[in-house]
Amino acid sequence: MSVKVLVLEDNPVARGFLCRVVRESFSDVGEIVEVSDLDAARRLLGHAAGGRAAPCGAPFQLILVDLELPDGSGLELLTELSQYPATRIVTTLYSDDEHLFPALQCGADGYLLKEDRFEVLVEELQKIVRGQPPLSPAIARRLLTHFRTGDATLPPASPAAPATPPPADHERLTPRESEVLTYLSKGFTIKEIAGLMGIKWFTVNDHIKSIYRKLNVSSRAEAAVLASKHGLV
Repeated sequence: MSVKVLVLEDNPVARGFLCRVVRESFSDVGEIVEVSDLDAARRLLGHAAGGRAAPCGAPFQLILVDLELPDGSGLELLTELSQYPATRIVTTLYSDDEHLFPALQCGADGYLLKEDRFEVLVEELQKIVRGQPPLSPAIARRLLTHFRTGDATLPPASPAAPATPPPADHERLTPRESEVLTYLSKGFTIKEIAGLMGIKWFTVNDHIKSIYRKLNVSSRAEAAVLASKHGLV
């Protein structure tokens, strides 16, 4: 099974550039679908404007989303795709907080700047396979600066809560998810797990997202600790 990619970008030159980046980043790209506006993207994804219908056809595993589009903001689509099983990456020219943080809050799994060099974008996209968030270097530095300076807009840290038992959802881990969690807890990358299990990297990524949701964690470190503490693997 090959990777199906959706590129949402209204500028044809930028769209062609991003398609080349995707092809260079992954060896198993099967189909890249290009669209230039929200309406076209929604039709492909099975989303009527303002609605959330089931996606049409084979799902996309990777979606690149521009923020400024002729018929609205890419943030709208990110919000609508909150339950869609794909890795969603913002590709934009904007590196300011006013665009970065709303995109992450709307569910973006990564944030890339189109002005970066071809080689940099390829390297950042390849991080998906290694289980790392694809972030342009300038964006990664911006995030570090934001949190290191203790931005006043952030809520104050809450006191440490007493240890609690794992959420009931952990009982619903499927055998495949338990196997993935076992490998995660041993430090294997997504690509290595895919090879060990004989499945595609994006399938492993889907399992990891489900594990995080069921265990109510946000990183492999948290998942590994919870798994070890409560004998989930």
